[in-house]
Amino acid sequence: MPPKPELSATHREWHLLRRPSGWPVPEDFALVEAPVPQPDASQVLVRNTHLSVDPYMRGRMSAAESYAEPYALDQPMRGGAVGSVVVSRAEGIEVGDQVLHFGGWREYATVDSVQAVKIDPEAAPASTYLGVLGMPGLTAYAGLLRVASFKEGDAVFVSGAAGAVGGEVGQIARLKGASRVIGSAGSDEKVRLLTEEYGFDAAFNYKTRPVAEQLREAAPDGIDVYFDNVGGDHLEAALGSLNTGGRVAVCGMISVYNDTEPAPGPRNLARLIQTRGRIEGFLVGDHYDLQPRFVEEVGPWVASGRLKYRETVVEGIENTVEAFLGVLRGDNTGKMIVSL
Repeated sequence: MPPKPELSATHREWHLLRRPSGWPVPEDFALVEAPVPQPDASQVLVRNTHLSVDPYMRGRMSAAESYAEPYALDQPMRGGAVGSVVVSRAEGIEVGDQVLHFGGWREYATVDSVQAVKIDPEAAPASTYLGVLGMPGLTAYAGLLRVASFKEGDAVFVSGAAGAVGGEVGQIARLKGASRVIGSAGSDEKVRLLTEEYGFDAAFNYKTRPVAEQLREAAPDGIDVYFDNVGGDHLEAALGSLNTGGRVAVCGMISVYNDTEPAPGPRNLARLIQTRGRIEGFLVGDHYDLQPRFVEEVGPWVASGRLKYRETVVEGIENTVEAFLGVLRGDNTGKMIVSL
């Protein structure tokens, strides 16, 4: 019988102190020392090893009504995490099992057994269950194949294509037979990643010239699918290049998340009339029925190296806020992970 793991009496957890106005600043948060929570019946205590920070978390820092409950002030924040079970009062989960759960932004978490998903670190590194094989991966899969109704031969444009979701969208489109895959990114280094490693047909740095101009050059015959992670000038450019019957899947609009005034809408929405196009927003939570199919199809691509991924790893729970701000700035290539 393995020795019982030593437990700390206290741990550190991040609290939201005040709701950010515009760009969040470090003073909006506090790293608090608190007693390690103890599990009740049908719960497990998890020592977290990897935390996820994601753009959607910015919305939860606001009190505005949204699809997700706002973070409570002066309480532990939440997010995706993986870790090792150190105490189990749940049937079917043993001490030493590694699980995926939603008790992030802290060193230890108590989790209901139904919300703890066992992972196999032998099949893939634990961190991948927060990225390429986790929520971002399913977002890419569902958004492209179901929401955007991708079909073989489509020309696909992905904004924010060097991020955790965008990079996977482009590669799935390529593996599924897209006629052309185009991506935008925020640096020349990320552009090279898209074309040289991820197999995009074309990519451009949106910071160097107008997006609409560069998209027309990269997709002279137009696009059939636009996967939107950015909004703003990217959405307007995509509408301008949309072919008849084109589809736009709106996953995120990171360019406006920190605006304090309403962003102007695209000036060319009439293009949807001309092209008989469709634009649809979506949330990954509405598509978890695709999870088994996603893992069955994408897992082997990742294992074989046909679908590549990158991670940007920040060490230490004390750097979680800085990692999150880095995601909003676009500092990450691929999934941003905090390793504890």
